[in-house]
Order: sequence, then structure tokens, then C-alpha cells
Amino acid sequence: MSERWARTALAAYQRFGLLAYPLLGAYVGWRATRGKEDPQRRRERYGFAGQLRPDTRSLVWVHAASVGETAAVVPLVQRIADPDVAVVMTTGTVTSAALVDDRLKGLVIHQYVPLDMKPSVARFLDHWRPDLAIVAESEIWPMTMLELGRRRIPQVLVNARLSDRSFRRWKAAPSLAEALFENLSHVVAQSDVDGERFHLLGARAVAVAGNLKADTTPPPVDPHALQMMKVAVGSRPVWAAISTHAGEEALAATVHETLKGDHPHLLTVIIPRHVDRADELERELVQRGLIVARRSRGDSLAADTDILLGDTMGEMGLYLRLTEIAFIGKSLTGQGGQNPLEAAMLGTAILSGRYVQNFRDAYHRLLTNGAARLVQDAASLCEQVDQLLSETPVRRRMITAGSATVDEMRGALDRTLQALDPFLRPLRLSGRLDSREKALGAP
Repeated sequence: MSERWARTALAAYQRFGLLAYPLLGAYVGWRATRGKEDPQRRRERYGFAGQLRPDTRSLVWVHAASVGETAAVVPLVQRIADPDVAVVMTTGTVTSAALVDDRLKGLVIHQYVPLDMKPSVARFLDHWRPDLAIVAESEIWPMTMLELGRRRIPQVLVNARLSDRSFRRWKAAPSLAEALFENLSHVVAQSDVDGERFHLLGARAVAVAGNLKADTTPPPVDPHALQMMKVAVGSRPVWAAISTHAGEEALAATVHETLKGDHPHLLTVIIPRHVDRADELERELVQRGLIVARRSRGDSLAADTDILLGDTMGEMGLYLRLTEIAFIGKSLTGQGGQNPLEAAMLGTAILSGRYVQNFRDAYHRLLTNGAARLVQDAASLCEQVDQLLSETPVRRRMITAGSATVDEMRGALDRTLQALDPFLRPLRLSGRLDSREKALGAP
């Protein structure tokens, strides 16, 4: 495909955005009714600022789409923000906004990311006037990238990855990919495979730093809540299916039904990736004759409770600390997998389906070191859970290997900061100069 075709495609994308722009109010309003948008801050999605720009010369815009990406860049943002460099951080979901408020409150200004349409993006950039844009993982928004490029604002993609499907799609339109990726001042990739893919698609400066998720701290927990749950669980055997997608909860229920005869008082913890499915899941589990306790209702765990349904946000640290065995979802009936490193940090033997291409490097390391095992279906998942419940030494070896794997993967944060230094150092110098001028009373 030619360069001319790429320009035509991008122009068509922009025209479509302008035509759709007046109609988006209804769509954003619908998302707000489903809890996916903050109804009090909907205007931010159109680029209208919710706060004043801070009185600093230098400002960095950091964007992370959802909870996983946000958690990954929290340590990075903590190292970037200082009195000389302000940070405005955007996310795209209510849950990721809550995470920013919990972990970065007072350090950054949070805004919801503007819709990828020229009026919204231009309005956002006109107000905040960022000197640098840092984007996490795989967020490729054409109008945003082009508008940043037009204003000559450096764009850096950190913790960057490209799934197999995304790479195939971009590779099928090489001129379009190059027209966008050439706007990136630097790509800091998670793995050699990701780095090579970005390079092939037109990114000119590419470095490999590793996965920032390995440098995060384990998910936090309320000590009082954890103690109460541990008392309620007692000595019962426990395993968990976390970040599950449609179909995987039924597999977990089948495993529970199969094993509870050999493992009396077995407790299965199911944490769906999308908690808004909890009502539906409870109905399905109860129809199977299982006794379900829901965390969101504060249901107590009785001796005959089969399933603890973890239908709350921000409590993964609690659920993982209740078990030493975790199946990680979006890997059997879903595609792409979910982050396994939190489970490895918190001392669990990891089980997963084979569709983990979005976390290929992490799983490769975990599998090589003996910290994780792949399963193919409910039968093989049942077999693995049975063994890990029965054979403590095997389970403990996997847990030790998981901790060692995370340790060997650490260092991505320092390498990412090193890649960002040429962009951040001038901003800090500018900020210090501005502070000195103000202290001397310069106009």
C-alpha cells in the first residue's frame, strides 16, 4: 500500500471522526449508565479540562488505558513527577482512575483521556501544553499521534508490546503503520520480539527494557480484611481462578465439582475479569447446585460454601493471599492471557491455558523456570489442581520458581528511565530555571 493510500486513509478517519463527533454524547452517556464513565466528568472525554494547568514550565502527559497498564506505570510516574516537572495522567476507565487516585494522589493531575477525534485532542493539548507524551503498552490512536506530531511534541511508547493479531493487521497496511509510527520519538519495548515488530512497522528508535510489571509492588491488601478472611477459610484447601472470561468460570466450577470428593471442604475462589457479570455468574453457579458467597455483599463463608465469588474491584491482593494455586484466565476460552506476575509475586503456583500471546515473554520465563504449567481443557486443569492440592513439595517448588522469575525480570524501570532521560533532563533543567527566576522575582 502506497504512502498516498495511507494519507487518504488517515484523512478518511479524521473526516469520520468529525461527522461522528456530535453523536458521541449519547454513546458516552450510555457508557456512564453502565458505570464505564464518570458522569460528573464526561466533558473531559471531549478535551475540556477539569483542572487548571499547574504553574510550572514543564509538563509531561502520561497515558495508560486501563488498570493493568496503570499499575505498570505507577512506579515510573513516581520517579518522573517532581517539583520541576508536573504530570497530567490520563486513563480510559473508571477503575483505572480509582487506581490513580489511590496510588498517585497529590503527585499527578488525573484526567480522562480525550476521545481520538481532532476537536477533543486539540482542546486537550491547547490547555495542558505538554512538553512530552508518554504512552503505555499498545495504545495507538491515530488522531492523537498525528496532532502530537504536528505540534512537535515528543511521543514515547513505554512497556510497548504488539500482540500477534495487532502485528498482522499493521503489517497488512505498512504505509499506514509507517505514517503513524514515524511520529514516535522512541519505543521502549517489553521484549526483543516486540522491539523487532515496532522496528519493522516504521518506528525509528527502539530499545528493549523488559516488562515494567515486574518492577511493580504486589497488589495491596487491607490487613484486617485479610485476617478475617483467613479465619473464615481456616484449614480448608483453596484454589483460585482469577481474571476469568466467559466460559472459564464454568470450567472452574467443573473442577470444583470433580475434586471436592477427594478434597473435602474444598473452596474455589473465582474472580471474573469483569465484575458486572457477577449476577449472571451467580445464577449459573447456583443452578449447578453450588453454594456461592459473594464478596461484594459481604457474605460470610460457611463450612459448606463451595465458591467465593470475588466480585469486587481492587482486591486482587486479598484473593491471591488466600491461595497457593491460581489459574489465570483469558487463556482457555479467551485469547491473549492476563498478567501472571502479580500471582507469582504473591506466592502462587500458576496454571494457564495456552492462549497467552499478550504476555508471551513473561510466560516463557515462568514456564522455563518451572513456575507455571499450561492446561488444555477442564480435564487437564482438574488434573493439575488435584496434584498441586495433594503434593505440597511440588506446589512449593513452583512458588519458589515464580518468585525467582520475577526477581530475574526486574530492572525494566531503570532501563526505561534511562531511555527517557534525553527527554526528561531538559524539562527538569527548564523547570529549575523557571523556579530560580520566580525566586528572584523575574517577570
